[in-house]
Amino acid sequence: MRSSGLAWVVVVSACVTLACEPAGRNASSAGQAQDVEPAAPYESTVDEGLGAAVAILVDTSGSMKERAGSDDRPKYIVAREALGAMLDATDAFVAKRPDFPIKIGVYSFSSSVHVLQPIQRYDRAAVRVALDGLPRPGGGTAIGDALRTARPDLYRSGVFRKYLLVVTDGNNTNGPSPDDVARDIWRKSEGAVQIYFVAFDTNPDKFAFLKETGGDVLSAGGGAELRKALDEVYQGKILAEAPGAGEREPIKK
Repeated sequence: MRSSGLAWVVVVSACVTLACEPAGRNASSAGQAQDVEPAAPYESTVDEGLGAAVAILVDTSGSMKERAGSDDRPKYIVAREALGAMLDATDAFVAKRPDFPIKIGVYSFSSSVHVLQPIQRYDRAAVRVALDGLPRPGGGTAIGDALRTARPDLYRSGVFRKYLLVVTDGNNTNGPSPDDVARDIWRKSEGAVQIYFVAFDTNPDKFAFLKETGGDVLSAGGGAELRKALDEVYQGKILAEAPGAGEREPIKK
């Protein structure tokens, strides 16, 4: 059933083959299967209601084993802890708004994409397990493939608000350009998917295209800045804005 609901996305990355795979399974083959997508707008495969779905895409390319600024730990560990702290805010939100479901999916990407937790209703313990399952860094950086992998899962989540949250420290090296994929998602979702990137220890200007797709990019040089940026996106934008959203008309072409 097609939804006219308003949805938003965040960056910390289908039933096309990919989204139907179990958590932790390599999803690169499904991403390749989506190289040619129909030009029509996306349609939800389920009835949708109030709620927010957030697909968290975490870079685990080779450079994420390096250190950022004065931090003495690898970037992927810093990112894992910052995301865990970010999601702690969900507990307080759910206590205040038990009627408004928050659904979380966790994905990692390097040269290929892995689904660590399919998008499902927030469960603190399950999210922790997914974050603890982040693979050790290695390989390239398939940002565009990660966006393509998570987007169909959002359309099966059953909620109006849809977000892609990407955390990355590098340039796209594998698969389609994130610029092209983000623009495609913005157009075919009719503005219903919001995309946020956090440029971790890298120049945010390379993701400036997000400004033209209804999204945004925030910069973080180290661990403290990463936590601040993630809180700004998750608490300041997603949790603050999502409860006020209902259905809306598609963007006029």
